[in-house]
Amino acid sequence: MSPEEKAYIAGIIDGEGSIMLIKFHKNQFPSPCVTIASTSIELLEWIKEKSCVGHIKSKKNYNPNKHKDSYTYLTKYRDAIFLLKEIEAYLVIIEKKLKAQMILNEYHLVTPRNGRYSKELLKAKEDFYNRFISI
Repeated sequence: MSPEEKAYIAGIIDGEGSIMLIKFHKNQFPSPCVTIASTSIELLEWIKEKSCVGHIKSKKNYNPNKHKDSYTYLTKYRDAIFLLKEIEAYLVIIEKKLKAQMILNEYHLVTPRNGRYSKELLKAKEDFYNRFISI
């Protein structure tokens, strides 16, 4: 991605996106996730093409006479971290910039690769999550 493309994607995330930690499975700790909601499928396809990560889901439109079709771009786990590394410097909204920085700087420190948590690491993970959601 060019710097301009990274800045543009960061602007879209600042305006229409979310940077979150979400549980994708019942017995799992919350994991990094970046989403963007839009009625423009072309925009989301362009973001997916430029970032080379994520996928697009269509949302159910319960009233097509009043509402446009809506879509969500979603990237999670390592792909979300990759995207955040690329665009973090261009984020403007303080809340989103802080969340991106927390994920980039701290998530791997509190997430063992083998999935086994000591009591200390489990406490650190819970503290990380609580600080993240307080932003």
